[in-house]
Amino acid sequence: MPYALRRRPPPSRPLSDMNVTPFIDVLLVLLIMLIMAVPMATHVTEIDLPSGPGPFIPNDIENTVAIDAGDRLYWNGNAVNRADLSRMVQAASALPREPLLRFEPDGSASYDASAKTIALIKDSGATRFAFVGNHMHKDFGN
Repeated sequence: MPYALRRRPPPSRPLSDMNVTPFIDVLLVLLIMLIMAVPMATHVTEIDLPSGPGPFIPNDIENTVAIDAGDRLYWNGNAVNRADLSRMVQAASALPREPLLRFEPDGSASYDASAKTIALIKDSGATRFAFVGNHMHKDFGN
């Protein structure tokens, strides 16, 4: 006899599983009643928010200076020019506890741009300085 035609014997004991459908229905009705009972906001507080990019503010723990493959400079992810970078390094160095300055050049950035940026950072007065990403270039020249 094929498997599909066999009859299953009836269960010897009654099913004891709880039917949770009415429970879920009641919870949904209560949720809808709660949503309907919550008053809508009728007052508004006007707040003037700044528009446009604001000044670059140094982070008091650590800041990142990055150079991309096109030799463009970035301060914490925001594009800057050399004068702005110098000003930001000076502002960070003037904080009571000087934050760590992380230098992260792209592997394709020119040596000249990296060397000039390191010199600019040194001339701007940074004393807490770290290189980031050296592990990416461990096989350099191989």
